[in-house]
Amino acid sequence: MILHDYEFDTKYQTSVAYFSMEFAIHQALKIYSGGLGFLAGSHMRSAYDLRQNVVGVGILWSFGYYDQTRHEDRSLKAEFIRKHYYFLEDLGIQATVNIHSQNVKIKAYYLPAHIFGSAPLILLSTDIPENDFLARTITHKLYDGNEETRISQEIVLGIGGVKVLEALRQKIDIYHMNEGHALPLVYELYARFGSMETVKQHVVFTTHTPEAAGNEEHDIHFMHKFGFFNGLDMDTVRHITMEYGNRFSLTVGALRASKMTNAVSRFHGEVANRMWQNCEGKSEIIYITNAQNRRFWSDKSLLGTLDEHEDYALVARKKHLKRKLFSVVADQTGKMFDPDVLTLVWARRFAEYKRPGLLKHDMARFKALLGRKDRPIQVIWAGKPYPFDTNAINTFNELVHISHSIKNMAVLVGYELELSRILKQGSDLWLNTPRVSREASGTSGMTASMNGSIHFSTEDGWHPEFAKHGVNCFTIPPIDHSTPTEVQDYEDNKNMMDILEHEIIPMYYDKPEQWTQVMKAAMSDVIPAFDSGRMAHEYYMKMYEAGK
Repeated sequence: MILHDYEFDTKYQTSVAYFSMEFAIHQALKIYSGGLGFLAGSHMRSAYDLRQNVVGVGILWSFGYYDQTRHEDRSLKAEFIRKHYYFLEDLGIQATVNIHSQNVKIKAYYLPAHIFGSAPLILLSTDIPENDFLARTITHKLYDGNEETRISQEIVLGIGGVKVLEALRQKIDIYHMNEGHALPLVYELYARFGSMETVKQHVVFTTHTPEAAGNEEHDIHFMHKFGFFNGLDMDTVRHITMEYGNRFSLTVGALRASKMTNAVSRFHGEVANRMWQNCEGKSEIIYITNAQNRRFWSDKSLLGTLDEHEDYALVARKKHLKRKLFSVVADQTGKMFDPDVLTLVWARRFAEYKRPGLLKHDMARFKALLGRKDRPIQVIWAGKPYPFDTNAINTFNELVHISHSIKNMAVLVGYELELSRILKQGSDLWLNTPRVSREASGTSGMTASMNGSIHFSTEDGWHPEFAKHGVNCFTIPPIDHSTPTEVQDYEDNKNMMDILEHEIIPMYYDKPEQWTQVMKAAMSDVIPAFDSGRMAHEYYMKMYEAGK
């Protein structure tokens, strides 16, 4: 079957299957949770723009990640609503995988390239009548909290994905694992090639985070019983994975099974090489900094005013985009925000290390900031906590509770692609507060910068490769990261508030021409270095073609 409806550029003839648990291709296709999916979506868009021989392989989640709504008291409510997609095509084929000694049927759906302007996607589902109820639930929810279901999902993605590609008669040169979830594909390839050295020539791996949650581990005997290793006996598993203990790390397994591994920023490359320096048999770890697709994320009119050097039109367009965002704020919260007021946004996945509550760490100073009449400020939060992470949900709900008594503070729900784009286009300042070394890349600030929302961040992830303080962004200065986290939080909060009160707010209100120049520099400097066209090209040159 021919999956692509475009001719390949001669530079990108090598055929690549890009395996990812999530893809954020379009608001209408809810098979993503956050940054990993946003990144995969932009990669697929740029693969289409560059006419690359790439096909995405993922899972059609029947209930998506979750729908974020509110309880009566306006606190977060996680709802699971079955999704239906009439724009997907049934490919009319099935593959079979063995999970916990049971055969499970997999159906394949197809997203053609022209629907959303992306590389074609093949999406796998076990939620079909041929399977029993338990097997059908495997592809119900992205990142299911049940360990058995999670391992089953990885078998479906990895082994099922390879089998579906074979059934479609796709000759694949490179299998790209976007995180370690698709690792079982390696053991399916081993059954075909009979040699790990041969398998490695066809596999590359992207590691996205130093966080434990993103470097999944399970009991190796439990995984073996479930069929993670594709029916190989335990002696063979230990021999080819070089793992002789009881715990098995998907990241370590992927590092040892790939010809090349990449981290997702220059700084993350340093962190990843330190983390895995004692990992025997690992592949080389280079870095390819993450990026986002300008075609999808940028407001075209805003870009037009930048290209035409019309500052007055740029400022006017930005105010229009702020009004669009404030319509959402009014609709959700009943609060009327002012487009002439400096508007700060913190919006991304709610995770402890990202510190969504850092701005209110000194509550008295935070309330004084939001209570000022002279040169005021408006603050918006948005983001999806993992639906079973009690601490993250409590942080979200605490912000909601605080916002009840502050008219210029809003907490929004429904943080998906469309709201994310509205927030980036309508904000003045994009706040990013991870503990340094914990955020491998972070890409929300890239898309904010593309829309003239100035990045205000700690020196983590992609930011050091971009940052010129006071010229195209603002940077929270470095501190001693060997101190206890509570000391770091205190110092980062103090430094952040000092810059906000003494540099950012005065520039916005007293030197509007200078603020406009910083906006323009942010929009100009983020392209082309952080447009995913650069990234998609680098993957071909540095990963897919490496060793040929």
